Order: sequence, then structure tokens, then C-alpha cells
Amino acid sequence: MKPKIRIVIADDHAVLRESLAALLETQPDFEVVGKAANGAEALQLVRTRLTNILVLDLFMPAADGFEVLRTLDRAGSRVAAVVLTGSHNEFDYAQVVRLGGRGLVLKSDGPEKLFSAIRAVARGELSFSAEIESQVLRIMADTDQPAASLGRLSPREREIAVLIARGLKNRDVARQLSISENTVKRHLQSVFSKTGTHDRLELAVLALNEGRRVA
Repeated sequence: MKPKIRIVIADDHAVLRESLAALLETQPDFEVVGKAANGAEALQLVRTRLTNILVLDLFMPAADGFEVLRTLDRAGSRVAAVVLTGSHNEFDYAQVVRLGGRGLVLKSDGPEKLFSAIRAVARGELSFSAEIESQVLRIMADTDQPAASLGRLSPREREIAVLIARGLKNRDVARQLSISENTVKRHLQSVFSKTGTHDRLELAVLALNEGRRVA
């Protein structure tokens, strides 16, 4: 059997925290290993318990979700955060991405979206809805000044970077360019290294900014 995804929940509302833990435990591949009522407790739990995913509220006492993300990022933590929030502020979403959040789910979304986000992030993917991703891209492209560019990429790497920035999955890129998915993955690692980006969303922001400069 595959090991379960070990989850810590951080939310300052006790009823929601307990209900969420019970909900996640209905999934055979999930295990809730800790529950935190504030950001400080969340950081303590992920330091002391083997954790894969932190399900994190943004607005809590004793270190809010932004501070938790900032601390995990500075520490180089391998724990991946899925933000579960009631916020509808696109600037909050952009800040989550800047601070290393790997997924974002709204509290108004159904449970399946949260389950899907946790599984995707546990696989090393990003998990943002198309609408939130579009908002984040626009905000970050308007405010961020990337130091890197696509100029150092080979023609093939640039092709892959542009397709990834358009939201295509590795398998779709492979199909479109008639190459293997493993080849796409190797090129993508080179793209990240040469551009200084860390994930597909950062790469999309870089490509969008570069397209604006050319235009």
C-alpha cells in the first residue's frame, strides 16, 4: 500500500477545525497528524511531526497564515501548504503564491476540490483554480520585476516554456511537440534553472512579462 498523505490542519475556528479533520479522515489515503488553533502551533506541529501537507487558514492569531508561509519558505521546509481561505482578495492570493503556497482552495468550494488539491500538491504539483490562477498572474505581472528572462533558453526550451506558461500539462506538451514526457521534464528542469523560476506559475509570470516587453 502507498503511504498515506500526512496532514496538519491550522484554523482558529474550533468547529471548522474538528469538522475538517473528520472530513479528511474519510479519505483512505489521508491521515490527519495534527490540529493547530494558530500559526505558532502550526509551525510547532510541522517541525515535530512527520507532515506532507499543511492545510492552512490565512487569518489566525499568533502568526497568521502569511507568516507561517514566510517561515516555512525561509527554513526551506519540505512541508507543502494548501491554503484554505474565505478571502476573495486577489492580492491575498498573489501573496500566497509569492510566499510558496502550493495550492489554494476557497472555503465556499466543495470538499472534492480540497481533496483534489491536497493530492495534487502531495504529488509535487500546483493546485489553483483557473480563475484564481488568472488573477494571480495578472497581479504578479503588474507588480513583479523579474530579474531573469527567457533569453538564455534554447529554441526547444523556449517552446516548452511558452506552452507550460499557457497552462499545458507535461503530457500535452509532449504530444504537441512529438517528444516523450520524460524529455519534457528534463527540458523543464533546465528552464527552471536558467530562468531562476521555481514552478510553472512563476514561469508563466515571467513569460507574460516578457511578452509585454516585446509588445
